[in-house]
Amino acid sequence: MNNHDNISSQEKFWAGEFGDDYTDRTYTNQEMKSNIYFWSTMIKKMPDASSFIEFGCNLGMNLRALRSIDDRLKLKGIEINKKAAKKASLIKDVEVLLASIVDSKLNLTRSDCVFTKGVLIHIDPDRLEHVYENLFNSTNSYILISEYFNPTPVEVDYRGHSGKLFKRDFAKELLDRYPLVLVDYGFVYRYDPQFPLDDQNWFLFRKIDL
Repeated sequence: MNNHDNISSQEKFWAGEFGDDYTDRTYTNQEMKSNIYFWSTMIKKMPDASSFIEFGCNLGMNLRALRSIDDRLKLKGIEINKKAAKKASLIKDVEVLLASIVDSKLNLTRSDCVFTKGVLIHIDPDRLEHVYENLFNSTNSYILISEYFNPTPVEVDYRGHSGKLFKRDFAKELLDRYPLVLVDYGFVYRYDPQFPLDDQNWFLFRKIDL
């Protein structure tokens, strides 16, 4: 993990008590069903992907969904909160790294797909570039992000806290920085009658062979 003196306020926030409380309230049966549906859809869009890394996996809801869909997948998670990482490590055959995804020295064995889901929105905008670079350098083929969208950067109050939630066009920033092609994109709706998830736009990219 980053040297303590260099850890941002967001990292301290999620590594500490608030992150613990978030972990305690995250899991619901409905969210698991919705995640399984979401990932069943995503996997069909990248049939050649057999290994996945989640940046900011928390207790592993997405990794659990992927594991339930296919127990042959190679899965890894990166999580800054010790309590959440411990819970995620209990998932069958899942490797969990206790680390910060903004660490510029983060060095991972590449997987076929790396992804974030509701995580980039909580990163200090000044450190987003580190996360983008880690995502790009850690994938053989695909990057998937599912985040709150806004055409221009905006900060939003988060449960009474300032400086902890940001909406922007993460997808465009990735496309502008790296040799990627947009494979597909869509939206998940909190009021979906069958498989509701938080209002997020998802974007699937593939690396361009140079």
